Amino acid sequence: MSSSPGKPVKANIFAAGAVLWRKSPRNPDEIEIALIHRPKYEDWSFPKGKLDPGETAVVAALREVEEETGIRGRLGRHLGALTYPIPGHRRLKRVEYWAAEARAGEFVSNSEVDEMRWLPVSEVADQLSYPMDRKMLRRFTAQPPDTATVLLVRHAKAGSRKRYKGDDTTRPLDANGLLQAETLVPQLEAFGATDITSADRTRCTQTVEPLARALDTTVRLDPLLSEESYTADPVATRTRVRKIAALGGVQVICSQGGVIPDLLDWWAENDGITLPPARNRKASTWVLSLSGGKLIAADHIDSPLPPTRKD
Repeated sequence: MSSSPGKPVKANIFAAGAVLWRKSPRNPDEIEIALIHRPKYEDWSFPKGKLDPGETAVVAALREVEEETGIRGRLGRHLGALTYPIPGHRRLKRVEYWAAEARAGEFVSNSEVDEMRWLPVSEVADQLSYPMDRKMLRRFTAQPPDTATVLLVRHAKAGSRKRYKGDDTTRPLDANGLLQAETLVPQLEAFGATDITSADRTRCTQTVEPLARALDTTVRLDPLLSEESYTADPVATRTRVRKIAALGGVQVICSQGGVIPDLLDWWAENDGITLPPARNRKASTWVLSLSGGKLIAADHIDSPLPPTRKD
């Protein structure tokens, strides 16, 4: 699809959704997937919808799931995106999808969705109305659904190291970094963040303090997560991070740019996965999915601020 020969049209409608799942009430060793019916289109699909102005795809995915199904979910593994033309328009729609575990709530018929069904995985493909949704289903079933999540966050923007006159360990976030820290909160909450560990650097602790307030918890400090400790003994830091990941809940770990890329390269190579391309900018997050203690997926999310406000 193009607006002129050789000039492709980029997606200009952005949406987000999820493959919503739960453990079967009849057999906890099996899972079920939610499909919704939209009377306007007479179709069966996964819950999804357009992003609101200024909204991230992560937050939109969770919001749309709750609005269409009445169920509050918890995001997990990123399943990728689907891009397709809108019939009758020279426009492309791009939809980002995540796996999302149902946590609370129940379906109530609404203006967009009149019916929802929980189906065994084996019955979902035949019920879906669109081949592209079946593609997303295959991505979902390619990995275990019930994964542990670890959120590895690079600290927010803290200004120039050269211009800061004090001890660099106490260099604080600048105004943009403080805003990044606040906007990280709904992004990390969407994945069900429960506990927070940070390098003992002011810019790291300030990055996760808004989340700690929202969760009514404290930030654990760990010197092993700093660049200096990682340079001196990377094995000790790697061991510590894996121990944090095994604590249960959804662990948030805040560290620095001199730690995260090398740590993840090691982890991915050790557990046999390929990392997606990422610039690892300040206030970005790696969403790590583990099964049986093994890293099975790593998804990178940039700073939740718009491009004009990013580092």
